[in-house]
Amino acid sequence: MRVTLVQGDITEQDVDAVVNAANSSLLGGGGVDGAIHRRGGPAILRECRELRADRHPDGLPTGQAVATTAGDLPARWVIHTVGPTYAKSEDRSHLLASCFRESLRVADELGARAVAFPAISTGVYRYPLDEAADIAMRTVRDTPTRVAEIRFVLFDPAPYAAFRAARDRVFGG
Repeated sequence: MRVTLVQGDITEQDVDAVVNAANSSLLGGGGVDGAIHRRGGPAILRECRELRADRHPDGLPTGQAVATTAGDLPARWVIHTVGPTYAKSEDRSHLLASCFRESLRVADELGARAVAFPAISTGVYRYPLDEAADIAMRTVRDTPTRVAEIRFVLFDPAPYAAFRAARDRVFGG
């Protein structure tokens, strides 16, 4: 498995699957979620509504993952996962780690060989960048998968720097 970093737009990644930092409703939102829904078009929302009706009427639980079409994105699939909101008073790292494990499990079920991840939970869910990056890197290192490339796509310089430092610490720079 190769772990790569890109500073850029996750909606432009030519990979088998992009991971969406979704909210539990699966119906779109802000940040990465909104960008994926806008660029991917109505097919993603249509499948998300079906998932809500058939399997997750109360919303997708935090740390779980499901897949839909990628619509108009260059990828084949979108893997939606719900990250935890950061809380100083409660260790929620196991939920963030679960987002990565479950997304890789779904990717393996789909037969995806290249998967692009955003910095899950570091936007409006306020997970500290350095901590989230360490959790992400340790989890992908420790999760058995058939995915050949795990690409972290970071939109801004600060997340890119945090994930690069974490990759160097976890995988050896």
